[in-house]
Amino acid sequence: MKRTGAGILVIAAVVGAVCGFILDTGLAAMGRPTFSPAASLPTILVLLGAVIVALAVPVARATRGRSARRIDPFRALRIAMLAKASSLVGAAATGFGAGLLSFLFTRPVTPSVGSMGSIARGRAALHHPEGRR
Repeated sequence: MKRTGAGILVIAAVVGAVCGFILDTGLAAMGRPTFSPAASLPTILVLLGAVIVALAVPVARATRGRSARRIDPFRALRIAMLAKASSLVGAAATGFGAGLLSFLFTRPVTPSVGSMGSIARGRAALHHPEGRR
């Protein structure tokens, strides 16, 4: 297993941004409220990151020789795979949020601060496109 390169994370973020922008564009074209993530999403992602770091600390210590305790190689591999998957999901989720924000910023009518803040914080907000006939 190799390290996750920055290029792969950038690609995941770009794909997420495109998907977020297209989703909001499609919803607005159908006259529906745009997508806004749940308020608990950022909290869950931060907690997931903290758990992964806590699981990885003993593995890092053992590989650097700072701990005499042996680590099960299968456990270490599982933790590494979880960390790799989480980094990809985090990059895609960040890109998705950026796509949602870029949709709001490209609207002909400036969105309210509440609309931008709700996407940044993950709270529900309704945004109806104006100027359509």
